[in-house]
Amino acid sequence: MTEPVTLPAVHSWLPAAEQRHRGTIVLLPGRGEHGGVYERLGRRLSADGYAVHAVDSTPGDDPEVLARLVAATTAPATEPVVLAGSDTGALQALTLAAAPGPPPAGVIIAGLADPGTPPRRSWDDELEARTACPVHRRRLTEDARFVRGALSRPLPAALLSPELPLDRIGLPVLVLHGEADPVTAPAIARSVAGRLPGAELVTVRGGRHDVLNDVDHRSVAAHIVQWLERLRSAPDRSPVVVVETAR
Repeated sequence: MTEPVTLPAVHSWLPAAEQRHRGTIVLLPGRGEHGGVYERLGRRLSADGYAVHAVDSTPGDDPEVLARLVAATTAPATEPVVLAGSDTGALQALTLAAAPGPPPAGVIIAGLADPGTPPRRSWDDELEARTACPVHRRRLTEDARFVRGALSRPLPAALLSPELPLDRIGLPVLVLHGEADPVTAPAIARSVAGRLPGAELVTVRGGRHDVLNDVDHRSVAAHIVQWLERLRSAPDRSPVVVVETAR
């Protein structure tokens, strides 16, 4: 008899009832986080017609749990379901993308976790490493559910081995990374992106580790929307908006 699978709690931000539903994003948080810290991103993407479901914790190392989480979303069958993750959630997203079974339409990974041994950080140092945004810093400082010191903990062993077969993940993947990320060197994100056949790498100038909640979160969200629109409408995922130099 199959044991029942317990899915984590989910925070959802949905498009307005009269708005056309354009797709669904299932977002997996990183170390210390819960789904509620992505409210700002969720509201912004839902305003553009995308449903966002952010879980309260990364649901273990079992791809079946992740697959059921995606399947449990209220996504119209005709619209794409995209899996997103930050920090360790990014590794979980890649795990699901590489697992057997129906894949998501695409993957967004932000602030990929470094598999190396992390240094110990004070709370002030952790805030500095996570984000330069004063609003998000205050949010984390006052959030009783946020786990301080999580960035100083080693990654779960299940996320370290076996090595993910990145070259077999043929899905469209958007890799977002802060140019000034002190937690995971940008070179690591570049290396991972280089092994993903369908990857687009975007670095955020001056960006810290929590790139989805950093000072340039508006520009990051805007690029995510553009990438989602290309995923929906352009088979070759070529840019929809092309900037030309006026002469």
